[in-house]
Amino acid sequence: MKLALKNINGKDVGEVSIPKSFIESKTSSSVVRQAVLAEMVNLRQGTHSSKNRSSVRGGGKKPWKQKGRGVARAGTIRSPLWKGGGTVFGPEPHSYNHKLSKKLSRLARKSVLSSKAVDGNLLVIDNFKLDNHKTSGFYSILKNLNLLNRKLTILIGDSGNKNLDMSTRNLRNVHLVYSKNASTYDLIDCEVLIIDQDSANLLSDSLKD
Repeated sequence: MKLALKNINGKDVGEVSIPKSFIESKTSSSVVRQAVLAEMVNLRQGTHSSKNRSSVRGGGKKPWKQKGRGVARAGTIRSPLWKGGGTVFGPEPHSYNHKLSKKLSRLARKSVLSSKAVDGNLLVIDNFKLDNHKTSGFYSILKNLNLLNRKLTILIGDSGNKNLDMSTRNLRNVHLVYSKNASTYDLIDCEVLIIDQDSANLLSDSLKD
């Protein structure tokens, strides 16, 4: 399968061939779901915490004597029954890490790329070399590509493209991702996926079986 290669002015400058393994690979929505859930779960810090009765300050002394006062027995002010006491079965810090196999992660990303290409929501740009870092300049590029008010994810292979980074920073519907760090969630969480030639080559190499 071949896709049109465009420049930032929206003009066709050639064609890009997509490997057959991408298009002919079995797309699996269940695999994509597993990958996205795993990535979102791994974002959780797991630092939630509460103090149990051994962590609450004070309470070393018995509040009052055992008998004679006509009130309930009490051994410590750290009891969960008391205001300011410890919490019973409260949350404790723990890891939410969920390991995903490389094969499953690769299949999920290939499934998303394949569906984007088939649906016509994959756009390949020759390069994103901008003359300045103004948002208005990148806005005109989106206008040339007929992508205004669309939720976009842009994959780039060059991490030193400072002008592109700064020009897209104020656009809430544009998400810039380096192709080496692109996850399944990054690829699927957009209406149109835009990649440059460098990132297309990196993706095809990294997703080979």
